[in-house]
Amino acid sequence: MGWIKGLFGGSGPDKTDYHEDARALVEEGRFQDALNSFNLALKESPGDPIILQEIAMVYTRIGMSDEAAKTYRHVLRKHPDTAGAHYGLGFLLRRAGQKRAAVDHLSTFLANPPQGSEYEQHISHARSTLATLMRELEQGSADGDG
Repeated sequence: MGWIKGLFGGSGPDKTDYHEDARALVEEGRFQDALNSFNLALKESPGDPIILQEIAMVYTRIGMSDEAAKTYRHVLRKHPDTAGAHYGLGFLLRRAGQKRAAVDHLSTFLANPPQGSEYEQHISHARSTLATLMRELEQGSADGDG
């Protein structure tokens, strides 16, 4: 899960045992337990943008897209350059049919993506999705829908 830390802007040592426990629970697919552990970790590190983004990812996985989007937006209000929050929110917005907003967030992510080969898959996915969204928006404008 080290790629998550880099994607979300972390570079220091791991936060807490609760944080590591939560990550292990995510790997096991125990998402509700992971949320509980992430919330305990958040009590030890209030407002931690990495933990908040990981909570948003769990919300996304269990189908709580609105909560995930709220959490990403909370991170971006306090840390507007957080690449991972732009990435996650961009894909949530796309799924919700909010193409222009998704383009904005994916563009922001791609303007300053995390560095390293472990992120290439995410960067490539964002580029591909952004290109598709741009084509869809252009087609919508050409059809008079934009």
